[in-house]
Amino acid sequence: MRVVRTLDELRQARAALPATVGFVPTMGYLHEGHLSLVRCAKAENASVVVSIFVNPTQFGPDEDLETYPRDLERDLRLLEAEGVDVVWTPTPEVMYPSGYQTWVTVEELTRVLEGAYRPGHFRGVTTVVSKLFLGVWPHRAYFGQKDAQQARVLLQMVRDLNFPIEVVVCPTVREPDGLAMSSRNTYLNPEERRAATVLYRALQAAQAAYDAGERDAEALRQRMREVLAQEPLARVQYVSCADPDTLQELHGPVTRALLSLAVFIGNTRLIDNVLLGYPGGVYPRYTPPGMDARLRHGLG
Repeated sequence: MRVVRTLDELRQARAALPATVGFVPTMGYLHEGHLSLVRCAKAENASVVVSIFVNPTQFGPDEDLETYPRDLERDLRLLEAEGVDVVWTPTPEVMYPSGYQTWVTVEELTRVLEGAYRPGHFRGVTTVVSKLFLGVWPHRAYFGQKDAQQARVLLQMVRDLNFPIEVVVCPTVREPDGLAMSSRNTYLNPEERRAATVLYRALQAAQAAYDAGERDAEALRQRMREVLAQEPLARVQYVSCADPDTLQELHGPVTRALLSLAVFIGNTRLIDNVLLGYPGGVYPRYTPPGMDARLRHGLG
């Protein structure tokens, strides 16, 4: 496994990789959720590249950039055990050189849900992922359904900017008690960790209602609120039943829906979601026009 930091090192390493190349962008402090993406990439591609970069531009002024968990040595051990070919660990100076002033913005999809509570967050995400794509130039890129809005925004970005990259969204990986795996789970003390399971229990309650025939959007939101209200440590920021494509709130009868929520447990903000009406509960793979030939022949 080769570990590179600069763009020159990355381009040399990338040029030597056999096609096709799968790419998994991460902010490090890896857990089984990240590793599941690596395994998906490994199964579908001849080579796998992983990036580790805590992206400062997607953190707000009162968020946890400085305290975000980091353990590069441990991450590298885990990735080597998974058979990753190249790990790119750029510095902020590589990604945002002095005088930097260019941004990538997806408009409508980033104004709601997470975007409404974290101004500028998605501008940082779409910009850094664009730069990571241009550095690695993969055939396929892998993201988790756990960050559903991020996945939807990046699917839109790839389509709008004609990136010749297939986007694969993989299922959320959960702890045995249902809590979605997240690097921020390490912030929780034992009592908070127990309480954090309420997010998935709320989603499960709404999904069970949907599976039993409930189709009213507000009734599904109310079912989530009722479960969350039973946990004293939960402070709800939002509960949503939204159109999976537009991310706008639904009203009246629904056929497909993205159920999502953001909840503070103590001082830790957690998010989770389930996708109703989609096979496997994930956004479908997006293959850009003309991409089949690039994948079939390993071009580029």
